[in-house]
Amino acid sequence: MTTLRQSSREESASAPLSSVRQQRQFRPELQGLRALAAGLVVVYHVWLGRVSGGVDVFFFVSGFLITGQLFRASVRGRIEFRPFWGRMFKRLFPAALTVIVVSAGVALLWLPEHRWIQTAKEVLASALYYENWQLAADSTDYLAQHSGASIMQHFWSLSIQGQFYLVWPLLIGALMLLVRPFGWSMRTTLLTVLSLLFAGSLAYSVWLTEVNQPLAYFHSGTRVWEFALGGLLALTIDRVVLPRWLAIVAGWLGVVGLASCGLVLQVGTMFPGYVALWPMVSALLVLLAGATGSRVGADRFLSSRPLIYLGNISYSLYLWHWPVLLFYLLVRGRSEVGLVGGAGVIGLSLVLSVVTYHFVENPVRDSKIGVTTRWGAYRFAVLVLVPVIAGAVVWQNVSIQRASFEFRADDPKHPGAQVLTAGKPTYDPRHSVVPPFGALPGQWASYQPGECRENPVEDEAIVRECRVSPPDGVVPEHRIVVAGDSHVWQLSSALIPIAREESWELTVLHRAGCPLTATETAPITAECVEWNRQTLAKIIELRPDAVVTMATRNVRVGLTERTPEGYVRQWQKLDEAGIPVVGVRDNPRFDFDPSACVQTQGLDAEQCARPRRELYDEVAPYAAMPGVPANTSFVDLSDYFCTETTCPPVIGNVLVYMDDNHVTRTYMQTLSPIMKRELAVALGWNDLPQPAPR
Repeated sequence: MTTLRQSSREESASAPLSSVRQQRQFRPELQGLRALAAGLVVVYHVWLGRVSGGVDVFFFVSGFLITGQLFRASVRGRIEFRPFWGRMFKRLFPAALTVIVVSAGVALLWLPEHRWIQTAKEVLASALYYENWQLAADSTDYLAQHSGASIMQHFWSLSIQGQFYLVWPLLIGALMLLVRPFGWSMRTTLLTVLSLLFAGSLAYSVWLTEVNQPLAYFHSGTRVWEFALGGLLALTIDRVVLPRWLAIVAGWLGVVGLASCGLVLQVGTMFPGYVALWPMVSALLVLLAGATGSRVGADRFLSSRPLIYLGNISYSLYLWHWPVLLFYLLVRGRSEVGLVGGAGVIGLSLVLSVVTYHFVENPVRDSKIGVTTRWGAYRFAVLVLVPVIAGAVVWQNVSIQRASFEFRADDPKHPGAQVLTAGKPTYDPRHSVVPPFGALPGQWASYQPGECRENPVEDEAIVRECRVSPPDGVVPEHRIVVAGDSHVWQLSSALIPIAREESWELTVLHRAGCPLTATETAPITAECVEWNRQTLAKIIELRPDAVVTMATRNVRVGLTERTPEGYVRQWQKLDEAGIPVVGVRDNPRFDFDPSACVQTQGLDAEQCARPRRELYDEVAPYAAMPGVPANTSFVDLSDYFCTETTCPPVIGNVLVYMDDNHVTRTYMQTLSPIMKRELAVALGWNDLPQPAPR
């Protein structure tokens, strides 16, 4: 390093750097780049609540390093697969599994029980390096997205890297076998293949990000181009000659570009399409700049001892910062850490990273495991993986058993909404509460096999269509369509028992996040506009006896409940088609999870409820809304979510909420008789029981 710096100083300001690069085997600025990427990830997560783009740099650097290593091995004529993967096990498993085990243990103590099943599932996925696919599956299923941020969530990027480490050697090894008989240049062949992978993956990434960004974010195929770009640079970097002044400018452009990426772009909602080129190009500029030998070069900053050390512990830092942050927020009951709290989170993460690096990572990496015996590293991998996998499977199965329960709508110990009509206390300590906390994530509406199908619309998003029909040969007494977002989906739990009992035909048209509205501007997306167009046409084609949908929104503290104009315009269109509409007043939305609160504070804890006056006005907003057509009537269920003074999390020994705003299937089932009577009044159906006096 000293010789390099001395020779660099002797060069003119515009001298080429090729001779310098050819002498350099270790690239200290690369460790600094890792440190910068890791630091940005941590800072953005802790204080800004945003995604930085630093993870993309990790992919790029991995592609750069591994491609270069494998290419040099292929030129020598032999890729040692067994030692390569053995070293990978020794490098990745110790720190990752340490964090997984510690995080799972702390989760058992502090994490609400309703998050255990999902957490155990993700522990298994993280240990086996398919967490990105687990999150991709959940990201396309709205009904799986309401359990809070996962303590294993950050393993999605490590899973993609692990998959890359498995596939990339096989790809280059196959190319090595291919070029030999034909006498092709390995460099040229590899450059061609990586260019095709880069172009194909980037095009796929751009397309999938447009049509389904949550899926694209976690999809391995949308990230291949980032590894490929690093590989392309590894094959060409020594042939690129930059004048010193240009290298200095390029280095700082890369550093500034990387640091500002997360501030300028909404990485969490825009990546990994073409905008991910921002951090990729930034990292590329830093590596192209290389060692400028200048006191004002970015490489001097990136090659400093603190940055190199931070780069050394960056893997452990990335592993630790996320669970430390989430557990801090959980224990403190906060959604943000603040300046002092954030400093504490980062400080503890750094301490844990240093300990892990020196006492877990290094000892295993420097050990004789896999050196003295051919398959030692593989036996080591199995030895450390099996207990983690077994523990995750046992945890998941135990959690599923704890979540199982039986419920009857006429159970006097769990009357639910019925206690509010009888004037009884909302919680009786002599009896248990249902559903069990562990069952909350599965408390969505439930249908019989064959009653639901998921249809892709033009944008290929999933739209659920479910139909409950009378037995064969029985003519439906009434035909009802329920249409809208997740709050309509949960409402169907109260309507299904009515449909089965009264021989109705109940059709549920549901799309997550899409209320039945004619609004064509934000916050309604273009996909929701198209869904509404198709749904309205389908409803008119079905010509049901009534359409049930939501009538209000924003029943939450700090906002005013309202009936959007788009709702009314949709009702008017149905009025023109001669179809009655029943609008249902929305349930409360909280700024915390009421069911998680009662798990820690007690089933009748006052702090887990909210005053009714902070959520509901005395008069529903649709009462004063102009333009409401004559075909529309309303059902107000606010008295069944709140007493005269409060909106509690437990009513009639039934947990009301499965998260901060969605109502449990169990509580909705206790609302079924009430909904039946209310519909009778709203629609004037004399064949249904009339509501009891209130």
